[in-house]
Amino acid sequence: MQKAQLILAVTLAVTLAGCAKGDKVPQLMNLRSATNGPDEFGILPPKALEMPTDLAALPDPTPGGANLTDPQPKDDAILALGGRPGAGAGADAGLVSHVSRYGVASGIRDTLAAEDLEWRRKNNGRLLERLLNVNVYYKAYRKQSLDQQAELWKWRQRGVKTPSAPPAKDGE
Repeated sequence: MQKAQLILAVTLAVTLAGCAKGDKVPQLMNLRSATNGPDEFGILPPKALEMPTDLAALPDPTPGGANLTDPQPKDDAILALGGRPGAGAGADAGLVSHVSRYGVASGIRDTLAAEDLEWRRKNNGRLLERLLNVNVYYKAYRKQSLDQQAELWKWRQRGVKTPSAPPAKDGE
């Protein structure tokens, strides 16, 4: 009888230890490569080659430096928002004033990081999902996701052109 109780107590202790979350930061998106090879999603394709209008105006090549076909995601985002890429800090005062017209919260990055960490801890998945390393990202953020087709319909009803609309879901 003593042996059965001891086995039951050890089994319960191991089970409860497996349920503990601890202070570890939850990883809701499990996209780890099992190989030591290159990460194909980390490779960004360069922009298309273009013939410059004036070959004499080209800068001298710099070993290890950037070239005209390198991806520039920050400059691309600034250009998409109507600014001038590469203009430097403070040069696009019009863009900054436009995007901050409703106010700017100081320390917003720290606030969002803390709130998101708390959200991930509350939505970290069930015991078996954590043990089996199941991706629970989409389930955790489901209530915060945007219905792309509803947004597309709303903006088209208002007469806004949507040239880069998301593809329709199956059955729609």
